[in-house]
Amino acid sequence: MKIIVPMAGRGSRLRPHSLTVPKPLIPVAGEPIVHRLVKDIAKVLKQPIEEIAFVLGDPAWFGDEVVSSLESLAEGLGAKASIYRQDQPLGTGHAIMSAAPSLSGPAVIAYADTLIRAEFDLDPLADSVIWTKRVPNPEAYGVVNLNDKGEIKELVEKPDNFVSDQAVIGIYYYKDVAVLKDKLQEVLEENIMNGGEYQINDGIKKMMAEGRIFKTGTVDEWMDCGNKEVTIETNGKMLQFLHDDGEQLVADTAKLENASIIPPCFIGENVTLRNVTIGPHVSVGAGTVIEDSTIKNSLIQAHSHIKNVQLDEAMIGNHVSYDGQFTKVSLGDYTKLEK
Repeated sequence: MKIIVPMAGRGSRLRPHSLTVPKPLIPVAGEPIVHRLVKDIAKVLKQPIEEIAFVLGDPAWFGDEVVSSLESLAEGLGAKASIYRQDQPLGTGHAIMSAAPSLSGPAVIAYADTLIRAEFDLDPLADSVIWTKRVPNPEAYGVVNLNDKGEIKELVEKPDNFVSDQAVIGIYYYKDVAVLKDKLQEVLEENIMNGGEYQINDGIKKMMAEGRIFKTGTVDEWMDCGNKEVTIETNGKMLQFLHDDGEQLVADTAKLENASIIPPCFIGENVTLRNVTIGPHVSVGAGTVIEDSTIKNSLIQAHSHIKNVQLDEAMIGNHVSYDGQFTKVSLGDYTKLEK
């Protein structure tokens, strides 16, 4: 089994945090988004992963440090890491085809801006499984249209009339991803574009036209990391899952001085908490110092110094110095706000 991860986008909706760190590598609940995504997919698949192919953007942005992080992720799962570059932002189908040499055999394609919780077995009769989540407002999503056999007969983008409540979340399994590769090659050669981009859906439509069987795999939780608000929400959900699973979330090296921690919270290595109440649903990255503060429902990255704050629904980057009165802040890396 292979996992293909297109992750070349700059993550503009998550600025300022994605100005200095590629969005898929921003930590949520103490671990980068793409690391959590790949590990969770491997857990669902319940079979060895032989290769993980990452499709990155400009080397000036996705540089050696990013590549090293992804290679370590793959090695930790016993897999080979393959690194590809998408030289132009020409859509989801174009991103997948940037990894053409790896597009053979059984594979999962997963876009690196979402996290899941799921337990199911892949249908051996399906040529493809499209993972979905039941949503209360399907008109806001791309959804699947099913036939009376429970097979996907159509993908419908933001339907005006009810089609189904199963939204496509951007994770796909292919029994042989080479079939999708061939169809996407046709899309490129025929210059089939939507919104000025080559889309994976056009390759899927060509597969469906040949009678390929598509089934759904419904996830229990679908957690987005597209912007600050939903990333904070996802951080809280993931912390709760990890807490319920019995994982240790507070590092042994954390220094707690008159500190009250309301779980679930992630407290990283060598964090100092002094005269604070933290939680629930707070992540604090390694080496950060927090003093004389009350913080809940927030995400604070590494090596920052926070004091005299009352924070709720805040997101603070790396190497930030913040001493102030605002509550729902969003501060990127190396920001300095002091009295």
